[in-house]
Amino acid sequence: MSDVLVYLENAQIIQRDKPVLTNVNFEIRKGNFYYLIGPTGSGKTSLLKTLYGELPLKQGKGIVVDFDLRKLKKKQIPYLRRKLGIVFQDFQLLTDRNVFDNLKFVLRATGWKDKTKIKNQIEKVLSQVGMLGKINRMPHQLSGGEQQRVAIARALLNEPELILADEPTGNLDPEISTEIMNLLFKLNENGQTVIMATHDYPMIYQFPATTFKCENGKLFEAELEFN
Repeated sequence: MSDVLVYLENAQIIQRDKPVLTNVNFEIRKGNFYYLIGPTGSGKTSLLKTLYGELPLKQGKGIVVDFDLRKLKKKQIPYLRRKLGIVFQDFQLLTDRNVFDNLKFVLRATGWKDKTKIKNQIEKVLSQVGMLGKINRMPHQLSGGEQQRVAIARALLNEPELILADEPTGNLDPEISTEIMNLLFKLNENGQTVIMATHDYPMIYQFPATTFKCENGKLFEAELEFN
């Protein structure tokens, strides 16, 4: 089995019917950590949205966790997303449910039925992110960093092959951001593949990894000097 999780060849990334990135050649291999950097509006989020089926791929070749993006039908998108863990800047937790019920909602929506298995899986992912002790808290009772930990736990629920994190530290202060980065890198050390879009250059220097840059409609591997 190939260790390539994402393969784009001469792909065009479209946002609102306009190309934001052209001739994209991009390969993501299992078990690695990748950054996606570039100015606001340069196509980072649009690229991630294309990978998880939010934006269609109309030109070029694109394979994500064995799904062909060019042939992806609407009804297949939920199955693609079950193989992906998606983490957003703004957490996107359901404010009217506690931590347990936020995660249960996702498992139910993706076909889990056995109550014991659901409970065990929720406790497992919360343990991974250090949030098991907050399982009954409501989102408003959690700090921003704690909410993002729950959001990462939610992304891990279906044991995804790949985590896509869009500015996961964007709303957090530097100290909490470092905690979240330590968590993501720990997951990566345990075999999880991560693509993280970020503006936070100091964080990249603190946690170096392969870095791709979106700029002037192109995507290329960035040569950063890590001292």
